[in-house]
Amino acid sequence: MHDLGGASKFMCEPVDIEAHALTDFDREVDALRQLLGAKEIMGVDELRRGIEAIPEADYLRLSYYRKWIRSITGNLLQKGVITEAELRAELDAGQGRV
Repeated sequence: MHDLGGASKFMCEPVDIEAHALTDFDREVDALRQLLGAKEIMGVDELRRGIEAIPEADYLRLSYYRKWIRSITGNLLQKGVITEAELRAELDAGQGRV
């Protein structure tokens, strides 16, 4: 589904080429991805693979950096860098933060 070029829904919509302001969340996710790459924990190919694995409905709903954090989280869980329990604890502790 990620090859949207042939999908009629997307063929006639203009591409928004204006610069977008980054939020603090966007900057934090980007920094996290850079740190994971520098420490050789997760590369950009793994990031892309994780994004491409997002189901279509979620993919279309999520913002650019929300797709990134979903992929990063999935990769870290899969590699055992974090556990489901640790993730859940952090999410519960930070409710209302994101």
